[in-house]
Amino acid sequence: MEQEFNSLDAQREACEAFIASQKHEGWTCLPEPYDDGGYTGGNIDRPALKRLLSDVEAGKIDCIVVYKVDRLSRSLLDFARMMETLEKHHVSFVSVTQQFNTSTSMGRLILNVLLSFAQFEREMISERTRDKIAATRRKGKWTGGLPILGYDVDPRGRRLIVNEVEAARVREIFELYLEKQSLLATVKELNDRGWITKRWITKNGRECGGKPFTKNNLFRLLTNAIYIGKIRHKSEIYDGEQSAIVDKEIWQTAHDLLQRNGTSGGKMVRNKHGALLKGLLRCVPCNAAMVHAYTVRRNKQYRYYVCLHAQQQGWDSCPTKSVPAQEIERFIIDQVRRIGCDPNLVAETLQQTGAQSKERIEQLNIERRALQRELEHSDREMRILVNTTPQDSTHATDRLADLQERIHVTEQRATCVREEVIALSREMVSEKEVASALSLFDPVWESLSPREQARAIQLLIEQVAYDGKKGTVSVTFRPAGIKTLAGELETCGQEKSR
Repeated sequence: MEQEFNSLDAQREACEAFIASQKHEGWTCLPEPYDDGGYTGGNIDRPALKRLLSDVEAGKIDCIVVYKVDRLSRSLLDFARMMETLEKHHVSFVSVTQQFNTSTSMGRLILNVLLSFAQFEREMISERTRDKIAATRRKGKWTGGLPILGYDVDPRGRRLIVNEVEAARVREIFELYLEKQSLLATVKELNDRGWITKRWITKNGRECGGKPFTKNNLFRLLTNAIYIGKIRHKSEIYDGEQSAIVDKEIWQTAHDLLQRNGTSGGKMVRNKHGALLKGLLRCVPCNAAMVHAYTVRRNKQYRYYVCLHAQQQGWDSCPTKSVPAQEIERFIIDQVRRIGCDPNLVAETLQQTGAQSKERIEQLNIERRALQRELEHSDREMRILVNTTPQDSTHATDRLADLQERIHVTEQRATCVREEVIALSREMVSEKEVASALSLFDPVWESLSPREQARAIQLLIEQVAYDGKKGTVSVTFRPAGIKTLAGELETCGQEKSR
């Protein structure tokens, strides 16, 4: 470069001579040179090249003339990108010594060949990147991505370090899911508590994350192997460098539960044919369950519910026999929708569900009083035996043992009755809760998956009684289920709207 006449000067002379030969085409040479003396052609980080591309975008250039292709770039990938820019602005490219001219058909053919090599180079780069990530993960190293709840990214390198406050919250989320056994119920509880996803600050100072929980991000959290000290690569799991913050057995239990329920099911959903009334429908004349069945004719499946008594004792023994599944399921859904649109029916439903709970509470109170009287009687008899019978009496000893066992059993039953009364009292629903559950039912129903629909029906309805002889259907609602469903439908509706 320090010589009086260097290689750049020789290359420019050759290019100017070529331009002069094209004078009859109207070519003129611009006086400003675009020389990057002392810079490598292996990249595009060169001042003159940047100035050249800027002038191309400004429309100052019609054709770029170089001595050889590698004078513009030695990287096929960079060359292909620049050619895209030139084509976009209708700028031709000529290589003087290689007969390369994109203004001709042969030149464009050669360009396509070079672009094929560029495509090959891009694919090789992608393969090397994937291989590097795979090798890194096999060594248990974190290869980057969005930070996750429970860990912080070590500023000194790509390594995860435990955030103790968030780790405790992650463990509680796992325990909460195992308790609820439902993604929707867990999401509702997390959002009621005001818990949010991982929040972090980017290198540019922008705050990211900190969103409310949804089914999708909760599912990703519960299935993330990083929490048990592992690193996942595709279908393989390797030991990771980071410390585990969740017990492996708890993680596996949650993982197995998600596998059984699917990403949106619950602990009550166990039916592959989408039978909404499975376990709910009963035949009134026979006082027997109606089970779901199906038959296939001409490659088409027909579903129906059949009386269990008719199945076991013969069709003549039951006036109901069977009912088409889709028809009765559609009828029940339409009735629930109709209730949600009619305030009078909501009030009547509330009255009936309240009456069911009150009736059950009254029955339990009667039983509790009877148990109390039995306890008092047993206690009085035991005191009499102790005070009036000799201690060495074998009969008295056996009788005392019987009384103590009876008292123990009676006290256990009294405790169960008391707890059930308390639970029913808490589960008494208000008209607002009934209206909320039933009004949300219609707009949300169609957006639910089959598993979610089955769960909603199982929560809302306790029993469907079908009388095939009279042609009547009656529905018994679950008072506690209405309260649960109101919360779940509200959460689901918010998620669908997002």
